[in-house]
Amino acid sequence: MKRIRILLADDHAVVRQGFKMILGAEPDMEIVGEAANGREAVALAEEVRPDVVVMDVAMPELNGIEATRRLAASVPHARVLALSMHKDSVYVREILRAGARGYVLKESIAGDLVKAVRAVAAGEGYLSPAVSNAVLDDYRRHVTNPIDPLTSREREVLQMLAEGKTNKEIAAVLSLSVYTIDAHRGRIMEKLNVHSINELVRFAVRNGLID
Repeated sequence: MKRIRILLADDHAVVRQGFKMILGAEPDMEIVGEAANGREAVALAEEVRPDVVVMDVAMPELNGIEATRRLAASVPHARVLALSMHKDSVYVREILRAGARGYVLKESIAGDLVKAVRAVAAGEGYLSPAVSNAVLDDYRRHVTNPIDPLTSREREVLQMLAEGKTNKEIAAVLSLSVYTIDAHRGRIMEKLNVHSINELVRFAVRNGLID
């Protein structure tokens, strides 16, 4: 069995020891190195080439976020599993943006950590259940979509236009006048800065409004 090679990066020796006992007890895992700060973690990872780096987010000298960014460039095959006491979305967002593949809370049960290491090693993502809500809320707050300026009615008209319906057909479906649909169409094209029905169709496909 090929074992998952793990590097532990945490500035608290007691915490590292605890994780070493949990992960080292698994038959498909081995600890290949330990680091007490982000700079050590990057240097050691370049040397021992681990499969997974279990990375504390808050460490002295070089924090886990910046260390993760450097690892993504210098040891791209090493997958980072972030470790933190913080559920706050800003920590999660920043280390995931830096390249981490998972985020586990230090308070998580041992089984969670083992599951997360296996998932990340397999190329999957993993979030502690307790931080999933924070990530979803953060996503909703920060993500923008080109169709955001459109009203609900305009989105409805846009979809039908992109599906190839005429103004007259759309007017019949929505029980509105052709004049009203024509006005909607003009506002949609103005808001989206498109100048033809073909551009409108391409926009709708790109943004998942039609297949």
